Amino acid sequence: MLTKQNIIEEAKRLKFADIGFTTAEPFQSQKDYLLTRQEEYGWLEVLGLSLLAGTDPKNILPGAKSIIVVLESYFEESFPLTMERHFGRCYLDDDRVTKDGLALKIKALRNFLREGGIDSKVPFHLPHRLSATRAGLGTFGKNCFFYANRVAEGSSFVFPIALVVDREFAADEPSISIGCPDWCRNACVAACPTRALKGDGKIDPRRCISFLTYYGDGLTPLELREPMGLYVYGCDRCQNVCPRNVNWMAKEKPLNPRVLAKAADFDLARLLRMDKPYFQQKIWPHMFYMSADDLWRWKMNVARAMGNSRNPVYVADLIREFNENSDERVRSMIAWALGRIGNTEALAALERFSKDSTGKVKEEIQQAIKLFPAKY
Repeated sequence: MLTKQNIIEEAKRLKFADIGFTTAEPFQSQKDYLLTRQEEYGWLEVLGLSLLAGTDPKNILPGAKSIIVVLESYFEESFPLTMERHFGRCYLDDDRVTKDGLALKIKALRNFLREGGIDSKVPFHLPHRLSATRAGLGTFGKNCFFYANRVAEGSSFVFPIALVVDREFAADEPSISIGCPDWCRNACVAACPTRALKGDGKIDPRRCISFLTYYGDGLTPLELREPMGLYVYGCDRCQNVCPRNVNWMAKEKPLNPRVLAKAADFDLARLLRMDKPYFQQKIWPHMFYMSADDLWRWKMNVARAMGNSRNPVYVADLIREFNENSDERVRSMIAWALGRIGNTEALAALERFSKDSTGKVKEEIQQAIKLFPAKY
């Protein structure tokens, strides 16, 4: 019969960063939290992500008796700056579709458990971060991220992966708390440009840049475009400013070869002009929250990032895409981006576009042109 120590040793052999054990008791506090905040989280139920059902492990595995939580440290290698400035780090080497990295380790651990007579499930809707704190692996930050206790220099650059199992194991001492130092003056809250973070571990997910990049409804509101900065998919702003992450971020790391190999595919100019086959082959296997039907949102996000860069090198790309793309949301954001970049070539293009445009696109063009008089 497999012992707790056997499983710990196997997790280490598979190079998981850490491992902990907790009970399969329902996460009542999480259920209560979700029930009182349906306005902020109800959209997940609509998408089929039943977080409420996930608060009871027995909904996932009827014979659930324990939860094993392993940590994956996903920032052991560095990433090209051309990727980091536009995409959240946790997505850069995500293998949930390709299943050629972390997925292989999880599969190997589950096989090990199965051979020992233990059934397991790895649910997507169980509160993984809360499971990890209940298993004593770390604490929360005011930015709602999970921070490791013993690995990755106590940083938030770790994935908790929870396995619900039908064997009872002695639970580890919980560490459920916000572990931010007293001297930190809410750096993450102050740094959140869209004011999604509310402090004390609370967030309005609908204002989070990550949410807005892949679930935002329609044309991004004007007041959010500049605050969203250069991010195209995801966001690391609150992690980048966190003093608990300083040591790990400052540590020298080898470059991640898998991410380096695909970096050119994620060049902004290529993303702006990509078609569905390019997206499905090059992009979706790594960043899959949006389907090919959401290509407009990708291009809208890219145009916004180009505009916020203020880099004239993107003007020709933006003009070409405006001429070739019929989507009102993309064209509207391109107009805004050209106004943000604001050189003579951009102004001339906007004046040309204005002649044949109507509706929202024409309105965006006119607003963009108004930005120019102070400059020219």
